[in-house]
Amino acid sequence: MTRKLTGVFSLGFGLFAAAAPALAHHAVSAEFDRSKPITFTGTVKKVDWMNPHIYTHIEAKDSSGKTVVYQVEGGAPNSLFRNGWRPDSLKIGETVTVSAIRAKSEASTRVGSASITKADGTRVFGGGGGGAAAQNQNQ
Repeated sequence: MTRKLTGVFSLGFGLFAAAAPALAHHAVSAEFDRSKPITFTGTVKKVDWMNPHIYTHIEAKDSSGKTVVYQVEGGAPNSLFRNGWRPDSLKIGETVTVSAIRAKSEASTRVGSASITKADGTRVFGGGGGGAAAQNQNQ
């Protein structure tokens, strides 16, 4: 009886541990405000390729002219990879235009549901901030 009970608890714990990342995932509205759209042009400083979302750090000027490094939230690395996005799809120093929505917190430099467009018009990344997949397409 004890072995069966231990097996049941072990199985239950394993299932819970496997489901925990899904439970921790958030909706776009948890962090971002759809009523706060933002568009800016800046320079790619860094791309963090990590779970559960990638982040592209883009230096730009805010509305007051102050230099800001925006953290553009993207989708999950596996999903982006399957859709053609690679860690080197954007090069450090490359100029891009971002259309996104701002975080709810006024102090935050994070943006989500973003579309990143390269200088040649190629959209290398669409979505994010809610797990949207990359869309490699030309505009």
